Amino acid sequence: MTQERGRPRTFDIDEALEQALLVFWRRGFLDASLAELTRAMGLNKPSLYAAFGDKERLYLLALDRYVEQRLSRHAAALDDEPEASRAIERFLRALAALYADPRNPGGCFLINGAADLGGAGMPKAVEEKLQGALQGNEGRLKSRLQRARADGQLPADAQPDLLASFYMAIVAGLGVLAKAGARRAKLEAVVDQAMRAWPALTPRRARQTRPSR
Repeated sequence: MTQERGRPRTFDIDEALEQALLVFWRRGFLDASLAELTRAMGLNKPSLYAAFGDKERLYLLALDRYVEQRLSRHAAALDDEPEASRAIERFLRALAALYADPRNPGGCFLINGAADLGGAGMPKAVEEKLQGALQGNEGRLKSRLQRARADGQLPADAQPDLLASFYMAIVAGLGVLAKAGARRAKLEAVVDQAMRAWPALTPRRARQTRPSR
């Protein structure tokens, strides 16, 4: 039975959106059917449309929720940690933990969703939002690396844009591995290896920039 006009909703809209997020995280936009979404959310189609709009709008809301509730607190490590290499490492390890958490569908909502980019039936607004979120992560990395070079924590000839792309590739790889079933220990080992690529300062420069105690 459809909801009568003016009748208050009898479901938790926040929990319904969380369940939609989990479906989209696992299936992506294109493969997530309305039947699967309504079943997970405990709603019928009229109620879904009334509360959230269409499937496209629901996905955009789920993506915003993922960024705000999952990614934002991990991205904060990039600014909160004064030592740049530790900031990048903490960020990568936080994502490894998120991607491999057995309570989640596995992998990264953004990386899983990126597989749909360019697909037939993919709405332009969804593509742009996904691409913007991915570019935002790379932009945060680049900004932190630029600051590291300015602070003398990277060699003067280091290239923050290329380093940001490299570490973003690591982020994507962690997501793919986790989606394929890799456990956290394996993701942590990948992070260990990635941090060995951190550009080394010369001994003299390292002494000059070593933080005082």
